[in-house]
Amino acid sequence: MYKLYAVGFGTGDRAHMTAEAESAILDADLVVGYTTYVRLMQPLFPEKEFFSTPMRKEIDRCKLAIQEARSGKTVAVISSGDSGIYGMAGVLLELAEAYDDLEVIVVPGITASNAAAAVLGAPLMHDFATISLSDCMTPLELIYRRVALAAEGDFVICLYNPRSKSRADYLARAAELILEHRSPDTPVGIVRHAGRAEQKAWITTLGALHQESVDMFCIVIIGNSQTYTKNGKMITPRGYRIAGGEQA
Repeated sequence: MYKLYAVGFGTGDRAHMTAEAESAILDADLVVGYTTYVRLMQPLFPEKEFFSTPMRKEIDRCKLAIQEARSGKTVAVISSGDSGIYGMAGVLLELAEAYDDLEVIVVPGITASNAAAAVLGAPLMHDFATISLSDCMTPLELIYRRVALAAEGDFVICLYNPRSKSRADYLARAAELILEHRSPDTPVGIVRHAGRAEQKAWITTLGALHQESVDMFCIVIIGNSQTYTKNGKMITPRGYRIAGGEQA
């Protein structure tokens, strides 16, 4: 049986990489990934052989990884964050269906919403929805529908890929849809480069979100109707009754 890892490497340094992810990369003869991800991993694993492809070459990348794995190499296909959340695990598993002699091992990682939430405090303590505003593979109308329904359901909402040069207005429109169900004072946390050396984080409000300087390196976490801020931290109550600082 040939072995192929789908690895989520977290934010790009060993401090935010799971032991299982590090072990899988160390076990691999070849590490395959998106160009930017390979650049992040090469200094951490200089002894490894790497292969990279640019954006929108994901299927070609995975096909090559499968070909190399079936030639006898142990291959790790890397994704930032978690391999099963906007990563390569799904593509690899779909393509691997054609091969009975190939085992795809999915290795979890720390996705950007978890890394960002830890920086902001505890905004994900209750039910939340994760939505990408990129319409490269999902119709924009469906993205907006998901945003509106998540807002109606009072979920905390994590927005990936919130703004790019070609999608300058999508975040503002998403905020408008959420404002139909939520107060303008709702706390919103923004983290850029979560978990990396250049990390920057700040808290704003839903009403002011459209004015914020946000790009593809940011994660936007919009609180639910119960979320509040205290001492610079964003907190979504889980529902425990707390009296006098103790759980009642």
